[in-house]
Amino acid sequence: MSSRLPLLFEIGVEEIPHWMIAPALGGMERLFGSLCADHRIEPGPLRLDATPRRLVLRAEGLPVRQDDREGLVIGPPKAAGEGAAQGFARKNGVTMAELRVEMTPKGEYFALQKRIEGRPVIEILAEILPLLIARIPWPKTMYWTGRGGPLFIRPVRWIAALFGDQVVEFEFAGVRSGALSCGHRRLGAKEIVFDHANFEERLEKNGVILSAAKRRQRIEAGVKKLLRGTGLEWVRDEALLDDIVYLTEYPAPVMGRFDESFLELPREVLATVMRHHQRYFTVQDGEGKLAPRFIAVMNLKADRKGYVVKGNERVLEARFRDARFFWEVDRQRTLASRAEGLATVTFQAKLGSYREKTLGIVESVRRLAGWLGVDVEPAERAARLAKADLMTEMVKEFPELQGVMGGLYARADGEPEEVAQAIYSHYLPQSMEDPIPPTLYGQILSVADKLDTLEGCFGIGLVPSGSKDPFALRRAAQGVVKVLAEGRLHVDLRRAVEEGMEATARHFPECGPEQKKALWEFLVDRIRHYFREVRGFAYDEVNAALAGDWKSLPDLEARLYALKLVRQTENFEPLAASFKRIRNILRQAGWQQGEVRPELLEAPEEKELHGEAERVLGEVARLRAAGDYIRILQEVATLRPAVDAFFDHVLVNAPGEGVRANRLALLGRLLNEVSSIADFSEIVTTTTTE
Repeated sequence: MSSRLPLLFEIGVEEIPHWMIAPALGGMERLFGSLCADHRIEPGPLRLDATPRRLVLRAEGLPVRQDDREGLVIGPPKAAGEGAAQGFARKNGVTMAELRVEMTPKGEYFALQKRIEGRPVIEILAEILPLLIARIPWPKTMYWTGRGGPLFIRPVRWIAALFGDQVVEFEFAGVRSGALSCGHRRLGAKEIVFDHANFEERLEKNGVILSAAKRRQRIEAGVKKLLRGTGLEWVRDEALLDDIVYLTEYPAPVMGRFDESFLELPREVLATVMRHHQRYFTVQDGEGKLAPRFIAVMNLKADRKGYVVKGNERVLEARFRDARFFWEVDRQRTLASRAEGLATVTFQAKLGSYREKTLGIVESVRRLAGWLGVDVEPAERAARLAKADLMTEMVKEFPELQGVMGGLYARADGEPEEVAQAIYSHYLPQSMEDPIPPTLYGQILSVADKLDTLEGCFGIGLVPSGSKDPFALRRAAQGVVKVLAEGRLHVDLRRAVEEGMEATARHFPECGPEQKKALWEFLVDRIRHYFREVRGFAYDEVNAALAGDWKSLPDLEARLYALKLVRQTENFEPLAASFKRIRNILRQAGWQQGEVRPELLEAPEEKELHGEAERVLGEVARLRAAGDYIRILQEVATLRPAVDAFFDHVLVNAPGEGVRANRLALLGRLLNEVSSIADFSEIVTTTTTE
């Protein structure tokens, strides 16, 4: 085996947007592995790190040379004649006798089986590393050397590529690779000499902590040190912490203050200003009340004279003054008085204004509240006011507060608390990690709003494709599923879609059966994802339950839990295999429907199965009313002995047409009734059947 050497590859750039860095590292790792595999190179363990100004890939060991291999070298076509063949043989140092004729897609060619020497890996790296830079996936890229030049997320400023102690020489966008790195923009040297052993140490001495994990630890330790002995607590924000880790190369937390008078503003407003606009962490006291403090993270080692803190305090005070002004101006009018103004705000060019969207939400809310048997008046009031905060100065300045400000203003206006809470939380959940609205009316409004968006967009053909989803329809559908499932709302989702799409069709004639089907399949796909990826059910269990006649997501979930539990019993999987066999028999026979005629039952085993089936299906009907799917599936599993005996002793395709049709009807009735609970034939089993 050839010796192995480490590789260190660093791409130095202008600051990369923080949210793009982690996905880029994943893409970089996959690409490097693929390029190595294409060239028959097996790299050792990889390590990828990044800061805003650099992407670094390190491999513990790569072979110095490719392994030699036996390969087929294709020469000239046979039609070229003996002279061409002799030239090919001389070039490869062999005799004519060692050549052979190989049939290729282009015809017959002279060929030679020979040993091909492996190339030096440093030569291969010089070819694949520029390809790696060019192929790293980014949401958007830029030219900086002129039109037609290489594209990258930001201008490349330096490239370090060290294989063992040799530089991998290549050029990308006019930048030559070398053996020098670059330090922090303000704290480090412009040129840093390093080797594999001291790379991270040399960077750190020049103001760059390469490891994201170490930067995170440094932030956490710094925050704890700042708060030690103050009686205050850090309001931990993992998403903001992730952002700051990739916004800094040498993070150092500092704590500032703001005037206590600003605490008169709602906490949500203060926290949004600090988090979304300044990237500050909030601080609270032991009772959970917001403290007049904030924690900023600077990209410097120290702030000995306090200039950074004072600068951040001045900026935050100005932002808070703006927020106070917006709050006071907005409070001069009620939220309800702003609703008519939604006619001037476009939701979507074809779907119309937010006022028209509000009317759609109201219609959807009425349906949902009626089905759930709750007072429709608070739900409808919340729906009419849900989007009114789009007309407020606060939301115009801080769009992140949509819904939240509506709820706060509604409460301040004296609207019923259930109305204010529903408005406040109706944008939830915006991801699978978010909680659902905490109140029933909030859940109804959330589902109604998201369904209205889905129905309108699908109705006019605005369907997500690939990565394009401008109206966040995937997120809306995920939200509908999460709220219905976790809120345990017994809503017939298919009926909701059908009636909602019918309402859409009254305004948009192009909304027909195809659009309705597309939306339903879109939602089912999100349901499948939710129960598989979020709730952890096996994919075949989800497929089996979805194939039943479920109506609501709590009902579907109950079937899934029952399948998961009963699947562990000894009779379940063999019976599932038998149902798969039944489905195949019926399909091959072209059976559609038919009644079982007891007088045509001949064999004892088919009489036994008929009797057991009638008993079990009667019990299933009784248990179904109570939604006791565990007992239902346990009862179904008791059919196994009768089903096994039937297949062991009864010929389904009997010679007599009447007997054959009756046996198919018996199996068909059994399959249809049981499949309405869950389609057992979807269960993947180890049991085989003929």
